[in-house]
Amino acid sequence: MNIIMLGAPGAGKGTIASQMKEKYNLPHISSGDIFRANIKENTELGKLAKSYIDKGTLVPDDVTINMMVDRLCKDDCKNGFILDGFPRTIVQADGLNEALNKSNTKIDLAILVEGDDDQIAERLSGRRVCEKCGATYHIVSMPPKVDGVCDKCGATLIHRKDDTADVIKDRLKTYHEQTKPLIDYYNEKGILKTISGFIKSKEEMIDAIDKIISFGN
Repeated sequence: MNIIMLGAPGAGKGTIASQMKEKYNLPHISSGDIFRANIKENTELGKLAKSYIDKGTLVPDDVTINMMVDRLCKDDCKNGFILDGFPRTIVQADGLNEALNKSNTKIDLAILVEGDDDQIAERLSGRRVCEKCGATYHIVSMPPKVDGVCDKCGATLIHRKDDTADVIKDRLKTYHEQTKPLIDYYNEKGILKTISGFIKSKEEMIDAIDKIISFGN
């Protein structure tokens, strides 16, 4: 099954996608992770992406489309995938559809992860990310055992530049203006389902995911 996760930055797409990856054995492909890897390695793509990400704006469509389509050609995507953070615009969605059509495949399900802007801003401002393994924490709701240190690998936790107050405001504005139209786009295709990004219980989250996935089968 080929799945797209929709929703504002910080709404909880990554958390839900991680549960889906574990339960359904599908690769979780995050455009943000791919960009951050390139930024860390200081590639040309990384340098270009960083100039946009640090300002809270979207990386140009052509760069993003080519990068993501290349990733979907890998062997681990043959039985399906979970896309997180892509597509973010109608242009990207059309580009993805065009690429998938060439291989006689399609998107089966689009999951909208809902969240209130104020809740999202609070979540993002308190988020801390491991600079090595990418594990995510929150200074209030999910703090590490040792302040500033990742529980999983012992590396340093960082406060990402795009999680600061001013950039969060710009990211949400960009989402509402450019990404939110994708909700109508996939709803018109009859494959859109909705889930809350603020479900606290893991069991409740898995139950909600099961109901959505059964819709897609």
